[in-house]
Amino acid sequence: MPIKNYKPYTPSRRGMTVVNYSTALSGDKPVKKLLKKKNRRAGRNNQGRITVRSRGGGNRQHYRIIDFSRKLEDSRAEVKSIQYDPNRSAFIALIQYVEDRKLSYIVAPEGLKVGDYVVSGRGAEIRVGNTLVLDAIPDGTMVHNIELLPGQGAKMVRAAGAVAQLMAKEGKDAIIRLPSGEMRRVPRLCRATIGQVSNLDHDNVKLGKAGRNRNRGRRPHTRGTVMNPVDHPHGGGEGKTNSGRAPCSATGVIAKGYRTRRKSKAKTHLVKDRRIK
Repeated sequence: MPIKNYKPYTPSRRGMTVVNYSTALSGDKPVKKLLKKKNRRAGRNNQGRITVRSRGGGNRQHYRIIDFSRKLEDSRAEVKSIQYDPNRSAFIALIQYVEDRKLSYIVAPEGLKVGDYVVSGRGAEIRVGNTLVLDAIPDGTMVHNIELLPGQGAKMVRAAGAVAQLMAKEGKDAIIRLPSGEMRRVPRLCRATIGQVSNLDHDNVKLGKAGRNRNRGRRPHTRGTVMNPVDHPHGGGEGKTNSGRAPCSATGVIAKGYRTRRKSKAKTHLVKDRRIK
């Protein structure tokens, strides 16, 4: 999927790139009955207090209802269109089931085209876009949209270009190598979709100007080192300074070297090998 460059007729255009959607998407409009209202929070919690700074504004969006479960067994569905989703980095595919003509959205894998057919079920073919339980997928297969618990719906490997590999099966679990390099145990009855998530060039896009971040709902972010000591732990000092303490947030939470994974014993046994640092 090529990256589109612009002629540098302004300073901001010089470094701006976008994904060439004309070659990636089919150009169809979203289905209204698969849209849902998306409320703006602007970084505020249920009490109206700002919990995430530098958020607000941005373009209006509707949430696309995505089918992460794919529970319709052995029902063929035709891919009607590949569409853009403002709520995620990957593209989405509009599918229509052959039997009941029901429409649904799924995360589009790389290589899926309009007119292709996808199937969900244990007896489905090992082909891009098909969803099977891990027990029915051969070792070494590249997968995405992986469940953590059977029937829960896909929770892992859903971002643009992400892909995991089914390494082996041991007892009731399957061992999966995640994009981070972590080896994780997942029940064999969990579902996964064959292939890699679409929009591989998402990481290569250069915004080029601050206005594109504002369109995404991200307001300007002031560095802590230019604040006063009363406003941020990094503030104060004569001239530029390294603040004399470990990097942290405005509330004092350490930003580097601090593990954010919850120390839950119920989940520890599911991680076979930690991610590659």
